[in-house]
Amino acid sequence: MSNRPFATPPSTGASTDKPTPDRPLAGIALRLLSVLLLAIMFAGVKLAATRGVHIVESLFYRQICSALFAALWVLAGPGLASLRTQRVGAHVTRMMIGLTAMALNFLAMVLLPLAEATTIGFTVPIFATLLAALLLREPTGRWRWGAVAAGFVGVLVIVQPGSGMIAPIGAAVALAGALLTAAVTIVIRRLGATEAATTTVFWFAASSLAPLGLLMLHFGQAHDAATWGIVAVMGIAGGAAQLALTGALRLAPVAVVMPMDYTSLIWATMFGAILFGQLPGTSTWLGAPIIIISGIVIVWREHALGRRAVREAVSDGGE
Repeated sequence: MSNRPFATPPSTGASTDKPTPDRPLAGIALRLLSVLLLAIMFAGVKLAATRGVHIVESLFYRQICSALFAALWVLAGPGLASLRTQRVGAHVTRMMIGLTAMALNFLAMVLLPLAEATTIGFTVPIFATLLAALLLREPTGRWRWGAVAAGFVGVLVIVQPGSGMIAPIGAAVALAGALLTAAVTIVIRRLGATEAATTTVFWFAASSLAPLGLLMLHFGQAHDAATWGIVAVMGIAGGAAQLALTGALRLAPVAVVMPMDYTSLIWATMFGAILFGQLPGTSTWLGAPIIIISGIVIVWREHALGRRAVREAVSDGGE
C-alpha cells in the first residue's frame, strides 16, 4: 500500500488476510487513527528536513519501521509462511514505483505548506480512475468522468498557475507524487489477485531497503538527539499507520472507511499552523471541497457498481 491514506487499497485475495466488513465503527476508528498517524509522519518529514535530514534518510528510516511493524503483524497473525511469493518481479515493480511516489510525496511536504500538499494529494483517486480507464480499459461512465474533470478544476483553483500563490515546482512534485501513487494502486490491484495485503506491505518495505541502503552510504549523516527523536517519531508513526490502514480494511468496506481519509486536511492545517506558522490560503479552502467531493463520488460510484455486479452474478447463478 502506498504511504498516502487516500490511495485505493489493495485487494487481499483469497488469503486469511481477507477483510471482513462486519465491524464498521471499529474500521472507521482505525482509519481515523491511521490518518492521524500519517499526518504526524508527514509533519515529521517536514520538520526533520528543517533540521538537515535528507529525504533519503526519512525514506530509509520510515521503511525500516514499516518492515518491522509488518513483520510483527505477520508473526502475530498468518505466520512467516504467508510471506512466500511467486511474483517477485511484480513486487519489485511495485517497490520501484511506490518508492518513487513516496519520495515525491515526502518532497512535496517539504516544498509546500502541509495543507496544500495534503489537498493536492487528494487527487490520487482521480488519477487512479484515469489510469484504470486508460491502462486497464475499465469502463468509466459519466459520473466518474465528471468527478475526474471536477477534481482537476479543484486543483486549478488551488494552484492558480501563473499567480505565484503556490510554488510551481512544489505543485508539480505533489501532482507527480499523486499520479505515481495512483499508478501503485493499479499494480496492487493485480498483485491482490494472489497476494495478501500484509505480504505486499512487507515486501514493499523490505525490498526498498536495498536501494535506500545504498543511497544512505552517500546521504546518511549524524544528527543531534532532538533530530533523532523527530526521525524516530516519524518512522514509528508511519509504520503504525500501515498496520492501522490494513486493520481498517479487515473490519469495514472501502466505501465506509475511505471518506475518513479527508480528515487529514484538519491535521495538516493544525500541524502546519503550530509547527510552521502556515495556514491554508483562500484558494485552498475553495479548491479542497471540490477535490474531496470528486473523490467521494468516485468511491461511491465504484461501490455502487461493485454491488450491482454482485447482484447480477447472484441473479445469473440462480437461473
